Amino acid sequence: MRAKISKPKCKNSWRSSRGAWAHSSASAATSMMKSNLLMLLLAADIAVGTPVKTYAAETATEDAEAAWKTVQKALRPPTPPAEWQTNRPSAEEIEKFQQRQGRLAAEAADRAKDFYTRFPNHPRAAEARKKEYEMAGIAARLGSTDIEPRLAALEAERAKDPGLNEDERFELRARSMQRAAMKKQSEGMTAVSAEMEKGARALQKEFPKRPEVYGMLLQVASNSEGDQARKIAHEIVDNAAAPDDVKDAAKGLLKKLDALGKALAIKFTAVDGREVDLNKLQGKVVLVDFWATWCPPCVAEVPNVRAAYERLHPKGFEIVGVSFDQEKEALEKFVAKEKMTWPQYFDGQGWQNQFGREFGITGIPAMWLVDKKGVLRDMNGREELAEKVEKLLAE
Repeated sequence: MRAKISKPKCKNSWRSSRGAWAHSSASAATSMMKSNLLMLLLAADIAVGTPVKTYAAETATEDAEAAWKTVQKALRPPTPPAEWQTNRPSAEEIEKFQQRQGRLAAEAADRAKDFYTRFPNHPRAAEARKKEYEMAGIAARLGSTDIEPRLAALEAERAKDPGLNEDERFELRARSMQRAAMKKQSEGMTAVSAEMEKGARALQKEFPKRPEVYGMLLQVASNSEGDQARKIAHEIVDNAAAPDDVKDAAKGLLKKLDALGKALAIKFTAVDGREVDLNKLQGKVVLVDFWATWCPPCVAEVPNVRAAYERLHPKGFEIVGVSFDQEKEALEKFVAKEKMTWPQYFDGQGWQNQFGREFGITGIPAMWLVDKKGVLRDMNGREELAEKVEKLLAE
């Protein structure tokens, strides 16, 4: 849904004008009274230096507190539209909301910079610098490309700080690595994964004891195919420094990879009552789509999946959805709204659903392509889906 924006209110012009003038007149009168008082004190040979300094300091403090409140307000993330609680947003609506988030994050970075520029000696100046960096990073991740040069400059400046601890240095390097990987999106998921692995390896050398590195490598393995994915997964499982939860996920990935090149057995009754059995779909090319309505990347893929289905279904292309949702009604409303006419598996168990556990699904969307013989041929159908389907149909 389109994000709610406060609409301007009509104001009676004479009331606004009178109020502004009244405020201006009151300010002028106050200034004149203070000026006359100072002249009287000076004439009486009374020391006025201290009171004037105190007044200036108090005013500066009040200004700083007001400015900091403005920063805090800008740091609050926008709330998704209330109607999203009952009506699942479309991919376009999510994209628009994220663009708005990016703009607001950039504005928050500006507010933070304004604060520490105006009040460099304030106790919160250092925090404001950190917030500027954090919000600039968020803006960049949400697609605000204009802020990237500024973010790079902030990182370079921050990296020179000798007071950074290991956690802060690692976070700085990791964010830079992730951003470099995301810049490769236009080249495809393979290029993104290659850049991410390159960055993760560099971090592994620089921070050999950091457990987060293995999570990054697992993400690379999950987005890779065949031997490359197996190699990285085995590396994680065999490394004593890898956290147990990451090792378990790597083992799940290996189990999933073992299914590649073998017949895929999936049989269930769909939410709409249809009986689904992959064995009975031999002669068709089938996309098995592991997804959820609450998963933004999954929702973002819906238009691409639907377009491929509408174009290639007459030629023998089928889709079987495996939903990780926990609310049946939400799933039914979403598929009806998005005109997703293919069958959906649902058991309400979320990440613990039957096929998710059976096939070691640790991240969604996961799109598997099954050929006409019922054999799992591709576990990265998200990349160039239509082209891959056409090739399998031509076999």
